Amino acid sequence: MILGALLDAGADESYVREGLASLGLAGLELEVATELRHGIGARRVGFAAPEQDRARSWADVRAIIDGGRLPERARSRAQAIFRALAEAEARVHRVEPDEVHFHEVGAVDAIGDICGTALALEQLGIDAVACSPIPAPRGLVDAAHGRLPLPAPATLELLRGASVYGVDIEVELVTPTGAAVISALSGGYGPLPRMRLEQVGYGAGGRDIEQLPNIVRAVVGESLAEEAPAAPAERVALIETNLDDLVPELVPDAAESCFAAGALDVWVTPVQMKKGRPGIVVSALARPAEERAVAKALLRETSTLGVRISAARRWELEREWRTVEVDGAPVRIKVGWLDGERMNVAPEHDDCAAAARRTGRPLKSVWAAALAAAEREAQA
Repeated sequence: MILGALLDAGADESYVREGLASLGLAGLELEVATELRHGIGARRVGFAAPEQDRARSWADVRAIIDGGRLPERARSRAQAIFRALAEAEARVHRVEPDEVHFHEVGAVDAIGDICGTALALEQLGIDAVACSPIPAPRGLVDAAHGRLPLPAPATLELLRGASVYGVDIEVELVTPTGAAVISALSGGYGPLPRMRLEQVGYGAGGRDIEQLPNIVRAVVGESLAEEAPAAPAERVALIETNLDDLVPELVPDAAESCFAAGALDVWVTPVQMKKGRPGIVVSALARPAEERAVAKALLRETSTLGVRISAARRWELEREWRTVEVDGAPVRIKVGWLDGERMNVAPEHDDCAAAARRTGRPLKSVWAAALAAAEREAQA
């Protein structure tokens, strides 16, 4: 439905077909028709594809997307959507994301849906996505794992942090695939953002529901608000605890344990606590799949009796690693990209320190030489 709405709003169908063909999935063919839903004309999208003979792992899907000739931002968006799916399924089934095997969403047509949506967004030049509040129906739905309540468990996991409202309809209105697109790409939920309206498109669902028109509407325009980052926002958990009785020598070890449990970042802030006691706040950022492990690391390695957790969103640059040499010593360089433009370049400190020990040069000299080498490589 989302892909249909984007095609109806003006995305070039041939551009999407060409991108999907580059994935190398035998038999994948985009089918587009026009249908009415409560008198509204909408694009109905489907895929002619062979039946899936096995469940695909997240690694399988990553390899398919990386093997295609997709524009970088479309590839990144498609990967972000499947990563959100993997993390949601992992939480539902109590496994690690790399252990998740997709059934319905790993099928060829689901890969076509997600990659097609990323390609359509790219062809339309969409930099930021916003979404209205999400309807949450009731009832049951049949899935590969059995009969599930609505909204499906994976759908609810994906919609953590979203604005939702209940509707008294026993029909699945938001699938895990649709929720993953919304979760990975939407920068917010609420009223229509202030914009100069340019295009409107409608995507039709398979059912013609009596209670409401079963459509998704895409509204495309030029933002009249402050420009937002183009990269998808990532949902993260902020895990914190206050301490006033932990031996200072143990603080670095607690932080290291959080990193080992999967924390994205860990920091310590000095504070004044009750009765005037000096103390610290240990804070850690983690993706939802690692939230429990990081919380357990803090509970195990510090003197706290509890941790607090709050939801947050994080905007990230696309990242890649390169390697340069300084006097024969390898130094990794971290490069950050936004919409194909290089934003940040930074030598890895530990590599610089190792190179300084090996060459006898001051660390700051190695760092500067590595940065210069990276700049020369970028200009070559």
